Amino acid sequence: MALNIFGGKELEEFAKSLAQEILKRFPPAMANDPQRLVNPKRLTAVIEEVCEKAAQFKDEKKLGMFKKAALGNTFQWELKEMGYNEKFVEVATEALIVYITRRPSAGG
Repeated sequence: MALNIFGGKELEEFAKSLAQEILKRFPPAMANDPQRLVNPKRLTAVIEEVCEKAAQFKDEKKLGMFKKAALGNTFQWELKEMGYNEKFVEVATEALIVYITRRPSAGG
């Protein structure tokens, strides 16, 4: 698997843990049901917390461009496998990538 070249098992497991956190707090049944009223503040809080954890991981592991991409890619595929619809996966993944790419490293 190409991921091992850029990320390795630790990065893969971390990306999956981020997706698991979303699963626990905002399951696909909630995200995929257009009839259900979704609290935007709750959804935003869940995604922001996951993005913050990803940013801390990026700082600790000093992730470069390829590892950031691998993290986002694994996160995206994990959400898809969990049953989230395409739009939700796209929004959550984009938030993650933007957050870890644009947020300056802690202490620098």
